[in-house]
Amino acid sequence: MKPPIPLHEAQARLLDLVQPTATETVSCEDALGRYLAAPLIAKRTQPAADLSAMDGFAVSGEGSWRVIGESRCGVPFGGSVSAGEATRISTGAHVPKGAEAIVLVEDAKLASGNQLTATEEPISGRHIRRAGSDFETGAHLLETGTRITAARLALTRMAGHSSLTVHTAPEVAILECGDELSTMPHMCNIDQIPATNGAMLSAMTLTEKVVVQTSPPIPDNLDALAATIETYSGTNLLIISGGASVGDHDLVRPALHRLGAKIDFWRVAMKPGKPLMVATRGKQIILGLPGNPVSSYVTGFLFMLPALRRLLGAKECIPNPISLPCYEDLPAGGPRRTFMRATFGEGQVTPIAQQGSGALGALAQADVLIERPEHCGVTKSGAHVPVYILPTSGVA
Repeated sequence: MKPPIPLHEAQARLLDLVQPTATETVSCEDALGRYLAAPLIAKRTQPAADLSAMDGFAVSGEGSWRVIGESRCGVPFGGSVSAGEATRISTGAHVPKGAEAIVLVEDAKLASGNQLTATEEPISGRHIRRAGSDFETGAHLLETGTRITAARLALTRMAGHSSLTVHTAPEVAILECGDELSTMPHMCNIDQIPATNGAMLSAMTLTEKVVVQTSPPIPDNLDALAATIETYSGTNLLIISGGASVGDHDLVRPALHRLGAKIDFWRVAMKPGKPLMVATRGKQIILGLPGNPVSSYVTGFLFMLPALRRLLGAKECIPNPISLPCYEDLPAGGPRRTFMRATFGEGQVTPIAQQGSGALGALAQADVLIERPEHCGVTKSGAHVPVYILPTSGVA
């Protein structure tokens, strides 16, 4: 039996197998949460003209000034101002031609005859947003593979776009295996456990724009498993939780062999999540995750979600850790890269006592995963450790 492969090699091999889906053009609003299939190029300059950043008066030359009109949003002043002249101006309104500075409304004194003075001398150019200071026509604003967030949605519209080219939503099937799994958590016999992984993994996919299909738990029967896999042969990505280990009733690999699938690798040097498998069947990617819930969650976070992002055309698919101090001492690492469930608070992380791969109570408490490299030394309390931030809900 081949030894488990390193985590980063396994992630790279998986992503090398995945090709983004076809592209389509959708409205900017429908592109929210998806990834650009082409760079975003500005179709207009922003601001298109010099704008006032404050309410007050646009003035020319030294004071005092005679107020000759008004510039407000959507209704700019029609003429220009000369030395000794001013216009009222609203935040976001066009600065009239010839105006050099803005007198803030709180610094302004307006006498009879529309004669303006300032309690504080205005500084030339201050409180003026210059044309093109945000971006100019033709500017490259976002790269291919960038995710459209709420702020980037606003940017696309401000840049003159009403639609964007993105990748089509991939079709994903999520299966779970095991004679012991029950679809009715409230009516489990003593020899059963509630089916959880399918619901959990489906919830995790809500962070990405995909179409998910699910199936009731599949019994430990080779014919039934092969038939179910065949049913979902048209999906881009097939996730199978459980049945990928070495026991007599772990039938995922035999079922895939029967169907002509090619196993790219099996077993990864990580904890939890060692019995992870990646296979292909035609253009379909098949990802076999461990059946233990925590292992299924961690491998879903580190493998399933990156595969979905690659299908969607993301530039960055694999989550990156950040560095945070740890509240407790951490023991030396073993031969596998380990991911410890931990909580985050007061600027530091604290490992949860229960680290078993079936401990859902501990997983539900976790805010982060602490990454412990292979064969790392003891880490003392207060030292910084690499940490992955976990979503706080299925749709975060």
